[in-house]
Amino acid sequence: MMLKLLIHVLFCVTVSAGVEIDPNGYILYCPCMGRFGNQADHFLGSLAFAKALNRTLALPPWVEYRFGEPKSVQVPFSHYFELEPLLKFHRVVTMEEFMENIAPKVWPPEKRTAFCYMARGQGTDCNAKEGNPFGPFWDTFNVDFVQSEFYGPLNYDVHHQDMARKWNSRYPSQKSPVLAFTGAPASFPVQLENKDLQKFLVWTPRIVNRAIDFIRNVLPIGAFIGIHLRNGVDWTRACEHLEHSPNLFSAPQCLGYRNEFGIASQDMCFPTPDAIAKQVKLAVKEYHAKSVFVSSDNDHLIPFLTKALKRMEVTVHKLANPEPHVDLAILGRANYFIGNCISSFTAFAKRERDANGLPSGFWGFPSNKASATKQKHEEL
Repeated sequence: MMLKLLIHVLFCVTVSAGVEIDPNGYILYCPCMGRFGNQADHFLGSLAFAKALNRTLALPPWVEYRFGEPKSVQVPFSHYFELEPLLKFHRVVTMEEFMENIAPKVWPPEKRTAFCYMARGQGTDCNAKEGNPFGPFWDTFNVDFVQSEFYGPLNYDVHHQDMARKWNSRYPSQKSPVLAFTGAPASFPVQLENKDLQKFLVWTPRIVNRAIDFIRNVLPIGAFIGIHLRNGVDWTRACEHLEHSPNLFSAPQCLGYRNEFGIASQDMCFPTPDAIAKQVKLAVKEYHAKSVFVSSDNDHLIPFLTKALKRMEVTVHKLANPEPHVDLAILGRANYFIGNCISSFTAFAKRERDANGLPSGFWGFPSNKASATKQKHEEL
C-alpha cells in the first residue's frame, strides 16, 4: 500500500482545484527573435527541448510587429495552430492557461526567476524585459522577475552530450518548477534533428478554410505553382552579407548545415525578375499548371509575371489583402513550390510540404554551374 502511494505521489499529475499540475515542471520563453518564420524555427527547437527535459511547454503567443504600433502585439498560439496534434507529441498548455490557472500554484510573483546564458544588456542580470518585444511580451501576462539565473555553460542541443540529463541535474523540477527563458531555448535556424516536428504544427480551421476558399474560388481549375518572393529593402541589405555569411539565415535548408551542397549566392538570395520568370515557366510546363500563386513581403511581380506567362495562358494571383499565415497555407497546397533558400518563411512552407510528401524547389538552386558539374559527373 505504501509503495502504491509513493508511486502515485512521484509519477501522477497532481490535481488541485480541478487544475492538473505537472510535477516535472514547465518551460516558458519569449519568442523574441525575428518575425514568424524565425519564431517557428525556434518553436520546433523549444518543443524538442521540452520533450527531452520532460517538462510541459507553455505555448507562447506569436510576437507580431504591426505598422503604426509602437510595441509588439502578442497573438495567442492557438489563433493559428491546433493544440491537439502537438499533444500527440508532448505535453503543452497555452501561455494564457498557464498564467491563469497554473502559475498561481507553481510560479508565484515572488519566485519568478529569468533564465539566460549570461548577463544581457546593461547590468549584471538577464534584463528579461529590456527592449521591444521583451518588455511588451512579459507585460502581456503581468510578469516581473525578481532574480536572474545564468545557466551557462549548458546549451539547448538535447540530441548530443547528454544535455537533457545535465539540465535536469542542475535544475530539478522540485527546486525549479518553472524555467522561464529570456529567449527561445533553441537554435536558429532549426536544428536538423528537429525539422520533422513540423508535422505537429497544424493550421486552425480558420486558416485552412481561407486557403481552400481562395484556391477553389479564385484560382482557375487545375494545377497551380506557389512561389515566395523576398524583395523588400531590408532583404536587399541582408543579401549583401552573403559573402561573409555563406550559410545566412535558413540557407542550410538547401545548402546543408556544413555547406556540403554549396554556398549561398545572390541568384539564390535575390533572383532577378527574368530568372524568376524562367524558373516559373519550367515549373508550369512540368506540372501543366494553369495558374501561379505569389506570396511576397513587398513586390509580387504580378504585372511582370502575367506578361511573361501570357503565351502559356497561365494566370498569376495573390491574396487581395495578403496575410502571411494564409499565404503559407496556400503555398503548402500548391502542386509545386519555389521559394527563397535563405528565407525562414520559405523554410516553413518547405517543411510543411516535406511533411506531406509534396515537391519543392528554390530560386537559383542548384546553380547552372552545379547542375552542369553534376550532369558531367553522372555521364562519367
